[in-house]
Amino acid sequence: MTHSHIGIYVRFMARAATTSDVFNAIAEPQRRDILALLRAGERPVNELALELGMSQPGASKHLRVLREVGLVSDRKAGKQRLYGLDARGMQPVHEWIGGFEQFWNASFDRLDAYVHELQHTSLEEK
Repeated sequence: MTHSHIGIYVRFMARAATTSDVFNAIAEPQRRDILALLRAGERPVNELALELGMSQPGASKHLRVLREVGLVSDRKAGKQRLYGLDARGMQPVHEWIGGFEQFWNASFDRLDAYVHELQHTSLEEK
């Protein structure tokens, strides 16, 4: 296999990973920005592009990736296509993050105990 063949393979693999896995898809900051905008409701691609300061083809590419991993749906509305959030695609992320809930709760419990200790010490000093 020549170097040029390896380059083609590497480009293909990176594209496949990005479009087949929700974690890789949302790793891109502009895609997260698109998802944040879509929380408010459906939007056409040109509106998303304008809001995010990117080209329409660039926004379309990001939307295609988000659609392929199930985070965005689209529908035809007259002459334009509207894109909307499909939060069901976030289920793997939600489940993964949920695994950290016990850690966060323990951290908040320690912080709460520390704040109470500070308040108690402050009252004793008065």
